[in-house]
Amino acid sequence: MTVLAAGDVSPGLLGFVVVALMGFALYILIKSMNKQMSKIQVPHESEAEDTAGKADDKALADKKAD
Repeated sequence: MTVLAAGDVSPGLLGFVVVALMGFALYILIKSMNKQMSKIQVPHESEAEDTAGKADDKALADKKAD
């Protein structure tokens, strides 16, 4: 049996495979996240102001009805 010094020990093939698989999984997750983020539709400023204005008008109408 060969005794190795503390500096001679390396992670070997198993360590490389584990790190490579984690890197590959991270790559797949980032691609999936970018795909999902591209599906989100963000309203433009003018559309957001129109929606906010309609909500304010409806709230005022509800208060007047009471």
